[in-house]
Amino acid sequence: MKPLRMLVVATVALLAAAGMASAQSWQPLTNQPAFTAGTVLLLNDGTVMVHHEDPNDGYSDWYRLTPDINGSYVNGTWSQLASLSSDYGPLFFASAVLADGKVIVEGGEQNFSQYVWTTLGAIYDPVANSWTSINPPSGWTSIGDASSAVLFNKTFMLANCCDRQQALFDEATLTWTATGSGKFDSNNEEGWTLLPTGNVLTVDAYTDVNDPTGTNSELYTPSSGSWSSAGSTIVQLWDSHGSYEVGPAVLRPDGTVFATGANGAGAGHTSIYSLSTQAWTPGPDFPDGLDVADGPAALLPDGNVLVSASPGIFELNTYFFEWNGTGLISVPRTPNSPNNSSWYGRMLVLPTGQVLYTDGSNDVEIYTPTGNPYPGLAPSALLTAAVLSRGSSLVLSGSKFNGASQANAYGDDAQDATNYPIVRITNVATGHVFYCRTHDHSTMAVGYSGPTYTHLDIPSKMETGQSYLEVVVNGIASPRYNVGIK
Repeated sequence: MKPLRMLVVATVALLAAAGMASAQSWQPLTNQPAFTAGTVLLLNDGTVMVHHEDPNDGYSDWYRLTPDINGSYVNGTWSQLASLSSDYGPLFFASAVLADGKVIVEGGEQNFSQYVWTTLGAIYDPVANSWTSINPPSGWTSIGDASSAVLFNKTFMLANCCDRQQALFDEATLTWTATGSGKFDSNNEEGWTLLPTGNVLTVDAYTDVNDPTGTNSELYTPSSGSWSSAGSTIVQLWDSHGSYEVGPAVLRPDGTVFATGANGAGAGHTSIYSLSTQAWTPGPDFPDGLDVADGPAALLPDGNVLVSASPGIFELNTYFFEWNGTGLISVPRTPNSPNNSSWYGRMLVLPTGQVLYTDGSNDVEIYTPTGNPYPGLAPSALLTAAVLSRGSSLVLSGSKFNGASQANAYGDDAQDATNYPIVRITNVATGHVFYCRTHDHSTMAVGYSGPTYTHLDIPSKMETGQSYLEVVVNGIASPRYNVGIK
């Protein structure tokens, strides 16, 4: 459970693990929101959907950040979207963009600031700009701050925050089917990481007589609907001092999962899971008592993982690092960092390769990394027409449309994966950027190199003339394909 935000500033002396990386930078939005920005999701038309997190008048409200005509999110503008129903104002909830482009929101540790671990949920249609309420799985008395993931087969999987239950969502009927037999412990505080095998990896956040070390991890196998052990993380990643919090775990394109920990054993441990060996190796501790007792992480286009950490459990003074596979590199902080704890933040990889960061305030920042895209991850497309008509729709085929990773992680409380194709068209004469709407992708599998497709809607009001089309996944763009727009 999260505390009320503290009003004092904790201090910590930080020794950079590998020196300060000076070229990376944070930049505030030119047009900052008039609301307090929380959970973020990348819609399939390139806009960003942002949750209003204000105990006075928010929680059911959502807004959209639209990049400017030159494709800049820094210079983007805001508009309000439809609100959730009047009885549903969640905080710390499950969320995902589905393969058809709709958004699902489930549960909430709080509902309008009341700790009720609600079972309410809803699905958002961005075309109609409307929400439809969803009943909870049969027999569930809580969903709360639940884990969730869209599986490789496009099925949304949801946890009950407070026991061993999981369920699969049937979008056509808005109903649920139970799954997840053999779960070792409660889902509470766990995050889920989708693997290229189609399995889901989680780090357990409890200990008992069957695991006195408190280092167990598990794999969910969709074909059997069951859980099995993924081995010991060697070092404990969860906090055993009462919060049970863990940090985010991010799949990298080198076939490892970088998992971060809270202050469960006197230090903010990390551990790395190898897909090839199916075993864990301890990574470096965060320096100076820093850890991630809930907090965001994002996979940068170059394969590094951007992550925030703060001292102790829920204390203030956040620092940022990039994990490059061998060490934690200290990078610049946001203006609010001295007054933030790691759990305040949310990260979202943008189609530009930048990372959007919110912290529950009116200051939204964008991080610009410096590395080159990781080799071999760029999507490719097979265009069947050299001229595209405004307002038309087509099926766009190609490969690597779903990236190497879900890219964004937090743990429980928030999920905002971006492993789906975004398509933008740039007019050669003006340089103006127009995002298309993609939907009904063939798969949501990560690390999949076989043939894929998505449905593509060409904007009706975009500029005509010679242009180039790009497919972007997790901030990595395909080659430019010359097209005419009429």
